[in-house]
Amino acid sequence: MPRATRDGVSIYYEHEQGAGEPVVFVQGLGYGRWMWRWQREAVAGGHEVVAPDNRGTGRSDDGLSRLVTKLPGKLRTPIIYTLAGYSVEGLAADLEAVLDDAGLYDVHLVGASLGGMIAQQYALEYGRAKTLTLLSTTHGGEDAVAMPEETREVIFDAPKGASERETIRHRMRPAFSDRFTNRNPHLIDRILEWRLEQDAAEPARVAQAAAGANFDVRDRVWELRTPTLLLHGTDDRVVPVENARLLHEKLPNSRLETIEGGSHLCFIEEPDRVNETLLAFLDEHERSTARSRSP
Repeated sequence: MPRATRDGVSIYYEHEQGAGEPVVFVQGLGYGRWMWRWQREAVAGGHEVVAPDNRGTGRSDDGLSRLVTKLPGKLRTPIIYTLAGYSVEGLAADLEAVLDDAGLYDVHLVGASLGGMIAQQYALEYGRAKTLTLLSTTHGGEDAVAMPEETREVIFDAPKGASERETIRHRMRPAFSDRFTNRNPHLIDRILEWRLEQDAAEPARVAQAAAGANFDVRDRVWELRTPTLLLHGTDDRVVPVENARLLHEKLPNSRLETIEGGSHLCFIEEPDRVNETLLAFLDEHERSTARSRSP
């Protein structure tokens, strides 16, 4: 099991060989590696694939003080959120440690939601990103369109007396469209199993939420000349689609593809559409490299 270490914290990642340039998938807030299963299947074989567990998720250590994590939830949550949370800069540094450990350069970074924030920060601070694919994300700051209050109340709520499974189902509702949830009850049940197995525990989820809340590169994204594909559902109830349009305006080398009626997890609801667009983007930039290297 490959692992990288930064500041004494062990970060787990999966590394699969393939014929093409490496594609690195970066997870969203609290989500495990399962969230990319459809995209990983699409690129497998044709590309080398790396999928890290963000700090505190899956098999990665959380790096949090045990004195804090053992506190009752009502006391623990505000302490972690305000004083002991992660930062996107730190999560990007974790990603750099993973790619350095794997010996990879010229990678195609794919990040969704918090993972899209990490990908932006990474590309600003480090030199291994050849392209960016940013899904359902934002550049943060006061210019960004905030998460609707009714969504915030749901995804950070813990219904009284609910089991862990019931809490996850409740919090996940705004991320999917009601149509998808109603039509795919068996898949939703399977996703709940994956989440119970791989997702971040509550203290780390709060620490990741703090990182997302404090993220702000609105005055720096214009520095990114990295070719960037923006994918966003028009009915995203978590990160409104206006954020993709703001990114597109500020990123000098970006292309925006909106998915009509798409949710926050549009890459799960409409994997064929997302995969087709992603693969075409990767192919375009891999072929451009081959042409530039030919005599």
